[in-house]
Amino acid sequence: MKVAIYSRVMDWDHRTEVQDLFDELAKQQITPVIFRPYFEQLTKGIQFSMPVQTFGTGIDLDKSIEFIISLGGDGTLLDTVSLVGNKNIPVLGINFGRLGFLAGIGKEDTTAAVNALSKRSFVVDKRSLIHLDASEELFGEAPFALNEFAIHKKDTSPMIKIHTYLNGEFLNTYWADGLIVSTPTGSTGYSLSCNGPIVFPDSGSFVITPVAPHNLNVRSIVVPDNNVISFEVEGRADDFICALDSRRHTVNKQVQLAVKRESFTMSLVRLNENNFLQTLRSKLMWGLDSRN
Repeated sequence: MKVAIYSRVMDWDHRTEVQDLFDELAKQQITPVIFRPYFEQLTKGIQFSMPVQTFGTGIDLDKSIEFIISLGGDGTLLDTVSLVGNKNIPVLGINFGRLGFLAGIGKEDTTAAVNALSKRSFVVDKRSLIHLDASEELFGEAPFALNEFAIHKKDTSPMIKIHTYLNGEFLNTYWADGLIVSTPTGSTGYSLSCNGPIVFPDSGSFVITPVAPHNLNVRSIVVPDNNVISFEVEGRADDFICALDSRRHTVNKQVQLAVKRESFTMSLVRLNENNFLQTLRSKLMWGLDSRN
């Protein structure tokens, strides 16, 4: 079995857990294929008891790779999704970051996670993605996101007007700092911080949430994800920011944008004992009120 390993940077505070990961991979006779810039950092202090391979881009992830392990927080896992693309390689996120909604396996459970991969005692959740179509090429080979698509004014600009349409029919004009269209997975991310609702991962929907809207009666709306959502942007500035998860471009307001559900899904590995409700309770600290 081959397992790819991706991380942005080696945090030496987690050296013990990282060493445990590679020791357990060797014990289970699983060959690690490590993201090359990360591997170069690991050679400064991590011992490998078996040969390892490296990869440089998502193109290098061939059919021999059965899983990819993301070491970091949710941002690292979102990077991993853009690497995997439509290859349908299941992603297992081990949380070396902070909150960890997506990278839901604690670093203390590294050994158990590798054992679960070896014994195939896990659950794979299919998560929908959002796809961006634009009148000029944006985001190269990865015009998709797991969490959200967002339009946002530039830092020094006044608010913008975002005319929004569902399948060509006018929905609303948002006078705001920006607009978020999140997937169900992304409903616990940026959208939630802007007072958007939480929706279940399998709900088949998009959540449209304005960022700091000027009109107080404007709120989030949940729409079926079989809609094509298109936009026209007006503003005093010529440019605005267009983002897919943590990736962003500065875009001229004349560019036409539309989003829809991506044709493929992302496979997220979780251990059997974890589920969405447990994640909500633990990450949002539900039930910790002293009156309960």
